[in-house]
Amino acid sequence: MKKQRPVNLDLTTIKLPSAGKASILHRITGVAMFFALVFVIWAWAISVGSAEGFALVKDVMGGILGYIVTVGTLSALTFHFIGGIRHVVMDMGHWEELDSGNTSANVAMGLWIIITIVLGVVLW
Repeated sequence: MKKQRPVNLDLTTIKLPSAGKASILHRITGVAMFFALVFVIWAWAISVGSAEGFALVKDVMGGILGYIVTVGTLSALTFHFIGGIRHVVMDMGHWEELDSGNTSANVAMGLWIIITIVLGVVLW
């Protein structure tokens, strides 16, 4: 039995609501934190190995690469935390409607952007 249903292969025509974007961003930040662990484990392993290793990690963390990794990791952690709280509240039965879900997603993403900018300025 062949089903005749529309197939949309052009993903640029799909408009996700804010709640969908926040959900996908929550997953992306979780993956980003996982990959940030590679840098954190490397820095820890090198820094405890010797005084020269500690100096190397201190230099790297003091440079632009360290700044980008630090702000990026803290930004991912921030959104993942905010998005996680949003999901827990939704699991308790709140913000499940379309309007309130989109509003909570917009608030979460706005708060994340503000916190990331503040972190970037403070850590600079």
